[in-house]
Amino acid sequence: MIEYNSFMNTKIDKYPPGDFGIWLIIYIELITFGGLFLGYAFTRSKDVELFNNSQDLLNQNFGLVNTVLLLTSSYFVVKAVHFVKNGLSTKKSSKYLLFAIALGIGFLLLKALEFFVKYNEGISIGTNTFFMFYYILTIFHFLHVLLGIAILFLTYKNMKKNKYTSNNCIGLETSASYWHMVDLLWIILFPLIYIIR
Repeated sequence: MIEYNSFMNTKIDKYPPGDFGIWLIIYIELITFGGLFLGYAFTRSKDVELFNNSQDLLNQNFGLVNTVLLLTSSYFVVKAVHFVKNGLSTKKSSKYLLFAIALGIGFLLLKALEFFVKYNEGISIGTNTFFMFYYILTIFHFLHVLLGIAILFLTYKNMKKNKYTSNNCIGLETSASYWHMVDLLWIILFPLIYIIR
Protein backbone atom coordinates (compact mmCIF):
# COMPACT_ATOMS: atom_id res chain seq x y z
CA MET A 1 0.00 0.00 0.00
CA ILE A 2 1.42 3.36 -1.02
CA GLU A 3 0.21 6.68 0.31
CA TYR A 4 0.91 10.14 -1.03
CA ASN A 5 1.87 13.19 0.92
CA SER A 6 -0.28 15.87 -0.73
CA PHE A 7 1.80 18.74 0.64
CA MET A 8 5.07 17.46 -0.80
CA ASN A 9 3.46 15.39 -3.59
CA THR A 10 5.77 12.49 -2.75
CA LYS A 11 5.20 8.77 -2.38
CA ILE A 12 5.24 7.40 1.20
CA ASP A 13 5.93 3.69 1.57
CA LYS A 14 3.92 1.64 4.04
CA TYR A 15 5.89 0.44 7.09
CA PRO A 16 6.51 -2.23 7.95
CA PRO A 17 6.71 -3.39 4.33
CA GLY A 18 4.61 -6.32 3.17
CA ASP A 19 1.61 -7.98 4.71
CA PHE A 20 0.93 -7.49 8.43
CA GLY A 21 0.54 -11.27 8.88
CA ILE A 22 4.15 -11.93 7.89
CA TRP A 23 5.31 -9.61 10.67
CA LEU A 24 3.39 -11.66 13.24
CA ILE A 25 5.14 -14.77 11.89
CA ILE A 26 8.53 -13.01 11.94
CA TYR A 27 8.06 -11.87 15.56
CA ILE A 28 7.03 -15.38 16.63
CA GLU A 29 10.05 -16.87 14.82
CA LEU A 30 12.42 -14.34 16.38
CA ILE A 31 11.04 -15.10 19.86
CA THR A 32 11.39 -18.86 19.23
CA PHE A 33 14.97 -18.56 18.00
CA GLY A 34 15.72 -16.07 20.77
CA GLY A 35 14.68 -18.68 23.34
CA LEU A 36 16.93 -21.27 21.68
CA PHE A 37 19.84 -18.81 21.59
CA LEU A 38 19.38 -18.04 25.30
CA GLY A 39 19.19 -21.75 26.07
CA TYR A 40 22.41 -22.28 24.13
CA ALA A 41 24.19 -19.41 25.92
CA PHE A 42 23.03 -20.57 29.37
CA THR A 43 24.03 -24.20 28.74
CA ARG A 44 27.37 -23.09 27.30
CA SER A 45 28.13 -21.08 30.43
CA LYS A 46 27.83 -24.30 32.46
CA ASP A 47 30.47 -26.15 30.40
CA VAL A 48 32.55 -23.69 28.37
CA GLU A 49 35.39 -26.16 27.80
CA LEU A 50 33.11 -28.78 26.21
CA PHE A 51 31.54 -26.16 23.94
CA ASN A 52 34.93 -24.72 22.91
CA ASN A 53 36.39 -28.16 22.18
CA SER A 54 33.29 -29.13 20.19
CA GLN A 55 33.37 -25.88 18.20
CA ASP A 56 36.92 -26.79 17.15
CA LEU A 57 35.42 -29.78 15.31
CA LEU A 58 33.37 -27.46 13.07
CA ASN A 59 34.72 -26.10 9.81
CA GLN A 60 34.42 -22.31 10.06
CA ASN A 61 34.88 -22.03 6.29
CA PHE A 62 31.52 -23.74 5.76
CA GLY A 63 29.86 -21.20 8.05
CA LEU A 64 31.67 -18.25 6.48
CA VAL A 65 30.81 -19.23 2.89
CA ASN A 66 27.19 -19.79 3.91
CA THR A 67 27.14 -16.32 5.49
CA VAL A 68 28.39 -14.77 2.25
CA LEU A 69 25.79 -16.75 0.26
CA LEU A 70 22.89 -15.54 2.41
CA LEU A 71 24.06 -11.92 2.61
CA THR A 72 24.50 -11.80 -1.16
CA SER A 73 21.11 -13.39 -1.73
CA SER A 74 19.50 -10.76 0.50
CA TYR A 75 21.23 -8.06 -1.55
CA PHE A 76 19.65 -9.51 -4.71
CA VAL A 77 16.23 -9.57 -3.04
CA VAL A 78 16.67 -5.89 -2.12
CA LYS A 79 17.55 -5.14 -5.76
CA ALA A 80 14.45 -7.02 -6.97
CA VAL A 81 12.19 -5.00 -4.66
CA HIS A 82 13.94 -1.75 -5.65
CA PHE A 83 13.40 -2.36 -9.36
CA VAL A 84 9.69 -3.14 -8.95
CA LYS A 85 8.94 -0.32 -6.50
CA ASN A 86 10.59 2.21 -8.78
CA GLY A 87 8.83 0.98 -11.92
CA LEU A 88 12.05 -0.25 -13.48
CA SER A 89 12.67 -3.43 -15.44
CA THR A 90 10.56 -6.38 -14.25
CA LYS A 91 12.85 -8.63 -16.26
CA LYS A 92 15.87 -7.50 -14.24
CA SER A 93 13.90 -7.78 -11.04
CA SER A 94 12.97 -11.40 -11.79
CA LYS A 95 16.62 -12.17 -12.60
CA TYR A 96 17.65 -10.78 -9.22
CA LEU A 97 15.12 -13.08 -7.56
CA LEU A 98 16.54 -16.05 -9.47
CA PHE A 99 20.04 -15.14 -8.29
CA ALA A 100 18.75 -14.98 -4.71
CA ILE A 101 17.06 -18.39 -5.08
CA ALA A 102 20.23 -19.92 -6.56
CA LEU A 103 22.33 -18.62 -3.66
CA GLY A 104 19.77 -19.95 -1.18
CA ILE A 105 20.01 -23.37 -2.83
CA GLY A 106 23.80 -23.07 -2.62
CA PHE A 107 23.42 -22.45 1.14
CA LEU A 108 21.29 -25.59 1.52
CA LEU A 109 23.71 -27.75 -0.49
CA LEU A 110 26.71 -26.57 1.51
CA LYS A 111 24.87 -27.06 4.80
CA ALA A 112 23.80 -30.57 3.72
CA LEU A 113 27.44 -31.32 2.86
CA GLU A 114 28.48 -30.12 6.31
CA PHE A 115 25.86 -32.37 7.95
CA PHE A 116 27.11 -35.29 5.82
CA VAL A 117 30.74 -34.67 6.84
CA LYS A 118 29.79 -34.54 10.53
CA TYR A 119 27.74 -37.74 10.19
CA ASN A 120 30.70 -39.54 8.57
CA GLU A 121 32.90 -38.37 11.45
CA GLY A 122 30.46 -40.07 13.84
CA ILE A 123 29.14 -36.77 15.22
CA SER A 124 25.40 -36.71 15.81
CA ILE A 125 22.79 -34.89 17.86
CA GLY A 126 23.56 -37.31 20.71
CA THR A 127 27.33 -36.73 20.76
CA ASN A 128 27.19 -34.03 23.43
CA THR A 129 25.23 -30.95 24.51
CA PHE A 130 26.98 -28.64 22.04
CA PHE A 131 26.12 -30.83 19.08
CA MET A 132 22.57 -31.20 20.33
CA PHE A 133 22.21 -27.41 20.08
CA TYR A 134 24.21 -27.31 16.84
CA TYR A 135 21.85 -29.73 15.09
CA ILE A 136 18.64 -28.30 16.56
CA LEU A 137 19.55 -24.70 15.64
CA THR A 138 21.03 -25.38 12.21
CA ILE A 139 18.39 -27.88 11.08
CA PHE A 140 15.62 -25.54 12.25
CA HIS A 141 17.27 -22.72 10.31
CA PHE A 142 17.80 -25.04 7.30
CA LEU A 143 14.04 -25.66 7.17
CA HIS A 144 13.40 -21.90 7.27
CA VAL A 145 15.77 -21.39 4.33
CA LEU A 146 13.96 -24.15 2.45
CA LEU A 147 10.61 -22.46 3.07
CA GLY A 148 12.10 -19.08 2.13
CA ILE A 149 13.30 -20.46 -1.21
CA ALA A 150 9.82 -21.86 -1.91
CA ILE A 151 8.30 -18.45 -1.10
CA LEU A 152 10.82 -16.65 -3.34
CA PHE A 153 10.10 -19.11 -6.15
CA LEU A 154 6.35 -18.47 -5.94
CA THR A 155 7.10 -14.75 -5.90
CA TYR A 156 9.28 -15.19 -8.99
CA LYS A 157 6.43 -16.98 -10.79
CA ASN A 158 4.05 -14.14 -9.89
CA MET A 159 6.59 -11.61 -11.09
CA LYS A 160 6.81 -13.40 -14.44
CA LYS A 161 3.00 -12.95 -14.67
CA ASN A 162 3.45 -9.19 -14.02
CA LYS A 163 1.49 -9.34 -10.77
CA TYR A 164 3.70 -6.71 -9.08
CA THR A 165 3.86 -3.05 -9.96
CA SER A 166 5.26 0.05 -8.31
CA ASN A 167 1.78 0.64 -6.83
CA ASN A 168 1.18 -2.97 -5.77
CA CYS A 169 4.16 -4.97 -4.56
CA ILE A 170 2.95 -6.13 -1.14
CA GLY A 171 3.47 -9.79 -2.07
CA LEU A 172 7.04 -9.12 -3.13
CA GLU A 173 7.77 -7.10 0.03
CA THR A 174 6.22 -9.85 2.16
CA SER A 175 8.52 -12.47 0.60
CA ALA A 176 11.52 -10.16 1.00
CA SER A 177 10.72 -9.55 4.68
CA TYR A 178 10.65 -13.29 5.39
CA TRP A 179 13.91 -13.84 3.50
CA HIS A 180 15.65 -11.05 5.42
CA MET A 181 14.50 -12.65 8.69
CA VAL A 182 16.13 -15.93 7.60
CA ASP A 183 19.31 -13.98 6.84
CA LEU A 184 19.22 -12.15 10.19
CA LEU A 185 18.87 -15.43 12.08
CA TRP A 186 21.96 -16.83 10.34
CA ILE A 187 23.94 -13.66 11.09
CA ILE A 188 23.30 -14.37 14.79
CA LEU A 189 23.66 -18.15 14.47
CA PHE A 190 27.00 -18.15 12.64
CA PRO A 191 29.10 -16.36 15.29
CA LEU A 192 27.19 -18.01 18.14
CA ILE A 193 27.86 -21.56 16.93
CA TYR A 194 31.11 -21.22 14.95
CA ILE A 195 33.12 -18.33 16.41
CA ILE A 196 32.30 -17.10 19.93
CA ARG A 197 34.57 -18.68 22.52
